Amino acid sequence: MNVKLIVISAPSGAGKTTIARKLQERYPGWRFSVSCTTRPRRSYEKHSTDYEFISDEEFKNRQKAGALLEYEEVHGYMYGTPTAVVESSLSNGTVLILEVDVNGALTIKAAYPGESVTVFVHPPSMESLKVRLRKRGSDSEERIEERLKRVNMEMEKSNQFDLEVVNENLDEVVNEIALKLEQMNGGYTHVS
Repeated sequence: MNVKLIVISAPSGAGKTTIARKLQERYPGWRFSVSCTTRPRRSYEKHSTDYEFISDEEFKNRQKAGALLEYEEVHGYMYGTPTAVVESSLSNGTVLILEVDVNGALTIKAAYPGESVTVFVHPPSMESLKVRLRKRGSDSEERIEERLKRVNMEMEKSNQFDLEVVNENLDEVVNEIALKLEQMNGGYTHVS
């Protein structure tokens, strides 16, 4: 196994972005795949660092051009992974962390079965997930309820992932993921 793609997925609010960033801090040679989205930018997000925020028209153009490895409508907005970012990382031998929705993760796993490891992050409980979504302060109550409707479908697909973890404590879950990745690939997490 020559894993170069670490694909992290979770229900909205379970902490996948934070976990991805913590892994990148631990292994500075790893790159973070910046997905594109049509959703509005949150106040704390940076364009081309957190997401590439694009218009509906631009997203459709990229779809038609075949420039997206995977894409999905999630909570009323489109999200996608640029194929060029993944291909560039693989050709350079760089470890790439991808933070995507459940269906996107499974699409990437199918496209790159020998190069990817999929990680599903479970929230400690539904109640804690609701609290996390509300604490973010970026969504209306209606939008939060929309996000919660998708959780059952996401959880049902978690058994198709290579690793499953519960994000109760951030440092512990990052350590658990790093250890499992090392065990799966004979210490590859030390690749810079």
